[in-house]
Amino acid sequence: MTNDTLDIQRIRQTVQLYFDGMYRSDVEKLKKAFHPSAALMGYFSGNLTRLPLEKWLEMVAARPSPAKNGEEYNMSLVSMDLTETVAVVKVRDYYLGLWFTDYLSLLKIEDTWRIVNKIFHHEPKVKAL
Repeated sequence: MTNDTLDIQRIRQTVQLYFDGMYRSDVEKLKKAFHPSAALMGYFSGNLTRLPLEKWLEMVAARPSPAKNGEEYNMSLVSMDLTETVAVVKVRDYYLGLWFTDYLSLLKIEDTWRIVNKIFHHEPKVKAL
């Protein structure tokens, strides 16, 4: 297995932690996916939103999980760009009845890929497929 192949596999594992954490409101999985100093910024309902990781994790924990609500699991990795120790992943996710497009910046720290930044766009008028 080449280094790139192994890195791609590890990035996919980190993204899967992100998806599973979101779907189940599992803050521990999200903490494994994100670097502790990560920040989140994007547009929700047309308004620019900035959140430190800890505040966002509190919000996720306080919401009912999509899994418990019976929401369909609809999260996918759209694209990935990898250069040695940095990567950007585009994902689409249906979360609590809303569509999001997220760009996750990842950094390889030792042999672990962690999300260091999340930018997102909420699509208020798009219905689930």
